[in-house]
Amino acid sequence: MAFQDFDLISERRKAERRKKLQRRIAIAVVIILILLIAVGAAVVYFVVMKKDDGHKKSGTKSKTESSAAKSAEKSVRTLCHGTDFEETCERTLSKTVEEDASAAKKPKELLRVSMVATESEIDKAVKKSGDVKGDTLQKKAAIKDCADLLQDAKDDLDAAIASMKGDDIGKVSSHADDLHNWLSAVITYQDTCVDGFPDGEEKTAMEKTLKTVKELGSNSLAIVSQLASVISTFESPKRRLLAGGSPEWMNDEQRRMLKADIPEHPNVTVAKDGSGKFRTINAALKALPATYKGRYVIFIKEGIYDETVLMTKKMVNITMCGEGSQKTIITGKKNFVDGVTTYQSATFAVLGEGFMAQSIGFQNTAGAEKRQAVALRVESDKSLFLNCRMEGYQNTLYVHTHRQFYRGCYITGTIDFIFGNAAAIFQNCEMVVRKPLAKQQNTVTAQGRTDKRQTTGIVLQNCQILADDHLVPVKAKFKSYLGRPWKEFSRTIVMETEIGDLIDPEGWTPWSGDFALKTLYYAEFQNTGPGSTLLKRVKWPGYQGAIKIDEATRYTVVPFIQGDTWVKALDCPVRLGLTS
Repeated sequence: MAFQDFDLISERRKAERRKKLQRRIAIAVVIILILLIAVGAAVVYFVVMKKDDGHKKSGTKSKTESSAAKSAEKSVRTLCHGTDFEETCERTLSKTVEEDASAAKKPKELLRVSMVATESEIDKAVKKSGDVKGDTLQKKAAIKDCADLLQDAKDDLDAAIASMKGDDIGKVSSHADDLHNWLSAVITYQDTCVDGFPDGEEKTAMEKTLKTVKELGSNSLAIVSQLASVISTFESPKRRLLAGGSPEWMNDEQRRMLKADIPEHPNVTVAKDGSGKFRTINAALKALPATYKGRYVIFIKEGIYDETVLMTKKMVNITMCGEGSQKTIITGKKNFVDGVTTYQSATFAVLGEGFMAQSIGFQNTAGAEKRQAVALRVESDKSLFLNCRMEGYQNTLYVHTHRQFYRGCYITGTIDFIFGNAAAIFQNCEMVVRKPLAKQQNTVTAQGRTDKRQTTGIVLQNCQILADDHLVPVKAKFKSYLGRPWKEFSRTIVMETEIGDLIDPEGWTPWSGDFALKTLYYAEFQNTGPGSTLLKRVKWPGYQGAIKIDEATRYTVVPFIQGDTWVKALDCPVRLGLTS
């Protein structure tokens, strides 16, 4: 029996060898056929191309070539028809299809070309901006701001363009959400540059200089919006969530550390009393390692730190933990009246991606008389603020650009004290309105969207809007509103929020005359409290009133700021959808 089994095994092995040999022969035949087809195609292509060359030399175009050119032109016109600046779009993209008609069949390639053209125009604008002369402190500061802001715009364009490089243009490293995010910021940086100048010839000159840049940036954003269904299939970013909801670049110890108010093992400690490695926050930032894998945690002990802090774009994945928002306080008093631009007045400014602050207070103590005086300016994409406190009067919190999330924070001020053009969501936060100067009115928000396709807006969810102790006894003397439209397409949503009786029954107030009243988007959803009654709300065309649940869901953490991939990753308490 054993020998019979051996014979069977031998026969089976011979059969397997025969099958392998047959497969190899078949593969070889297929390869030879492919090579023959390729060679034949190359010969045909060479003959056709030579023939085409002959036609070109004789000054005639083939019918095929002419038809391809017309088809390419039609494709460009179709793509540009969905933009706000069609002539600029066609002029930019036509150059590409004239050189390569096949490019018209690759919409993503045309998008890349549009972004490259935008970047090129920024370079030209930077050179032209040197002709703008500043004869006052404010104008000089505005010129300097423009140089920084236009570089920020270039950086975001670089990120967008880099995501579309490669022989296979369909393989890019970002979702459409990221492209929307970058291009929305590119437009905002240009707006901020212009806003820094007082009304006059310098401001007009800068607007003229940036005209083409803004048109190209808007067109790029429009093309992304048209192609969103295709671009959303692009490969995801390399940084992904683990099954437990935390990023793969964060170890167990770091995850545990971020759950506590006081980290067990921070990378460095800052203490005014000398008990830490550094006495100032800036000293700790100056000593940051050039390269660091993972999240770098800075623990700031109790104390008042009177210093202006700028966290640059190179400072990524930084967490700052304090001992409490009224114990660890970063303070300053730069302001507009003293000749500083609103942009530069921030006590604390953060640009580096992935920033997190926990249990820290940010102040600007310039006072109401000094007008614009920012406590905190945020340009950091995927930035998070947990149990923090922002104190000021006018323009307390500048949510400038990119995606931001605030949880359990206390924000106080008077005029437009939450303003900017980021995609910012506030959950379980307190917006506390202070007593303003005589004849002033209070506005909680002033959102600055300038392009209808920018994926930006301010969302207050499950928050409280209250009067502070000094305003309570005199609140009848001052009008207070949920917001006003700083820019043409201003967008603010207040939902599931308790609104105190300090808010005027009209709810919202104009910026100037009928500016933006038709184009803004203001909405409310299932709010409570005496100030939430909608009966006497404004009747503007852009005011949505009480929106339905499907519409409100669009402005929750997952669809609006893609927070399921980064807010949860930092173990921050978060509601991904609606409360009810």
